[in-house]
Amino acid sequence: MATVELTTLVKAGGCAAKYSAARLETLLSGLVPAEAEDLLVGLDPADDAAVYRLDDDRAIVFTVDFFPPVVDDPWTFGAIAAANALNDVFAMGGSPLLALSVTAFPEELPVEMLGAVLAGAAAKVREAGAILAGGHTIRDAEPKYGLAVVGTVHPDRIWPKAGARPGDALFLTKPLGTGLVLQAVRDGVAPDGALDGAVESMLELNRAAADLLRPFEPSAVTDVTGFGLLGHAHEMASRSGVRLVFDAGALPALPGALELAAGGVVTGGDRRNREFAGPHVESKADSAREALAYDPQTAGGLLVAVRSESAAVLEATFAAAGGLAARIGRVEPGAGVALG
Repeated sequence: MATVELTTLVKAGGCAAKYSAARLETLLSGLVPAEAEDLLVGLDPADDAAVYRLDDDRAIVFTVDFFPPVVDDPWTFGAIAAANALNDVFAMGGSPLLALSVTAFPEELPVEMLGAVLAGAAAKVREAGAILAGGHTIRDAEPKYGLAVVGTVHPDRIWPKAGARPGDALFLTKPLGTGLVLQAVRDGVAPDGALDGAVESMLELNRAAADLLRPFEPSAVTDVTGFGLLGHAHEMASRSGVRLVFDAGALPALPGALELAAGGVVTGGDRRNREFAGPHVESKADSAREALAYDPQTAGGLLVAVRSESAAVLEATFAAAGGLAARIGRVEPGAGVALG
């Protein structure tokens, strides 16, 4: 197969290519939500995926997510893009069933590269317990790949963004910093091993974390992706009618991410995320940790609000399973987000 560096064909890769959250809010505000009793989660308010009730015991979870390459290896790109889309179902408390590819690819690139992208995605879909059953492919100057995913969830066990309660503890199940590391790679300043750590994190499905969370019946859950920790925290706080308070020193970071932020590495998504969430964030953190909290993540972890009395057992459960559950803050009465 001919060697083509996929990342040289795009302006921005992964979830850093997301449409501005502030502009997205304006765009969606003009859409009238469908009046359907069985539409449990839709646009009012929007969440990580739509949820539609089939009967008393079953609801379908439906999401779509795609983006330009974050890495040059086509198999790895396909697997990361698939994980990112599948994670939206896990963030709703659901289990994926079926996936369809959403593919845009330059016609002049070797067809074997597209085959490798699809192979990586298919492997990740199988790992999630679902089936890649087809899709749609178009020609485009900039390569893009992702999935439309259907899953199931019990109607009474949906994990919304809007359920955080004062007194809850806040956890994060993956380290932050994928955007900073990927930007550093493009800038040629990434330290040895930083990209490997970021890729390993992006390839990790949130399936295991979701399975460990279920017995704790979390109040609110969202996956941290392109809007950064603070952008998604603002969504959770505003929709729950509470204030989220984070300990900046407790934020887990990928190897090299904080050093890169301190050294001046900045992603395009950083500015857009500050424009969206900044007016609602009170920050006393140093500039590097603040940049980490605004950093756009690709296939990031779960931000979880859970009853504080369950926090110690949750931490022990994740530790015993070899997973990360970093306690990064708390939920208080009020509004907005604090980082201190």
